[in-house]
Amino acid sequence: MAGTKEHPYSDIIHLSRPVSTAHPPMSRQDRAAQFSPFAALTGHDAAVKETARLTDRRRELSEDDKALLNQKLALLQEALPQKPQVSVTYFEPDLRKEGGSYVEAAGTLQKLDLRRRLLLLEDGSFIPLDEILQLESDCFRCLE
Repeated sequence: MAGTKEHPYSDIIHLSRPVSTAHPPMSRQDRAAQFSPFAALTGHDAAVKETARLTDRRRELSEDDKALLNQKLALLQEALPQKPQVSVTYFEPDLRKEGGSYVEAAGTLQKLDLRRRLLLLEDGSFIPLDEILQLESDCFRCLE
């Protein structure tokens, strides 16, 4: 057969893969684990995930909204002996990157610390007054 070039592995290309009788086949997960210690970019996945994590920007309240919030805080201060239930939406700054997220909390008001500018709930959580976006309670009915 002059002129036809034979493939160098034509004698073995169609044979099945040899299977060891002494060693069971390794799972794909175990095979992959052999090479993971050699990852060139250790921590790269975590950095990519952190960069992709979204944060919100802090919204600035209008002067009218600030005045309404101050009225609500004054009403809460008066109602403190009755231990009013409150629902608060506030901004929580992100510790690792610019921005943060808006969080909702609800519970019984324990204390309103105007000196330290904190709202304390009975469950032990505290909310900085300067981060509050919305404040709801039954004791605000007179404002409606």
